[in-house]
Amino acid sequence: MKRLAALALPALLLGGLAVAQLLDPGLREAVLHLLRGARAQGAGGLALLVVLQGVIAASGVLPASVLGVAAGALFGVFAGFLAAAAGTLAGALAAFALTRSLARPLIARIVHRRPTLSRLDAALASDGWKLVCLLRISPVMPFAVTSYALGLSAVRFRAYLLGTLASLPPLLAYVLLGRLVGFGALHPGADGALRWALVGIGGGASLFLAWYVVRLLRRACALPAGVGPSFAP
Repeated sequence: MKRLAALALPALLLGGLAVAQLLDPGLREAVLHLLRGARAQGAGGLALLVVLQGVIAASGVLPASVLGVAAGALFGVFAGFLAAAAGTLAGALAAFALTRSLARPLIARIVHRRPTLSRLDAALASDGWKLVCLLRISPVMPFAVTSYALGLSAVRFRAYLLGTLASLPPLLAYVLLGRLVGFGALHPGADGALRWALVGIGGGASLFLAWYVVRLLRRACALPAGVGPSFAP
């Protein structure tokens, strides 16, 4: 049963992302309409924001930036950011825990039989927080996909959590953008210093990520055969 569940996780995630792309415009408007109605509920509205952000972070059905902008526009910078950050971290941890508990044992057995994959897994575990940090800042990899992929790897929980904290500054920028521009910040043509700063940081992180992955692969190939990852916390 565990093996079946482990194999089903990637299919379910990719299927959900495909459906989400088809439903994105309507789904986005439905979520924003729900949040607009929850604004008057005070703490209840913030709790709803946490739940929605957690679901989005774990499923990838919408870009996390959508709720970041909505949080700033509806709840202000301080409360909006705290709620959006709590939901983001909760969704990221849930996705990681799910794949780590269900799918990682199967992946570990496969990796153990293949020396090249085993060395790469060990290289990921050795300084995984740096890779996680770059993945969280770069817009190349969707947030949810990254969470599940890292759960399959040998990256330690502490490194995963530390690296995932790097997603909070960009989230704060989206909250600020929502506060300053409102929902107009969600339009593709919207501009501004914060948006251009995010584009610049994301582009730079993507280039650095590509260099870092090549460096990681080279280092993995240089490790002696038989070196395996450790799950020490």
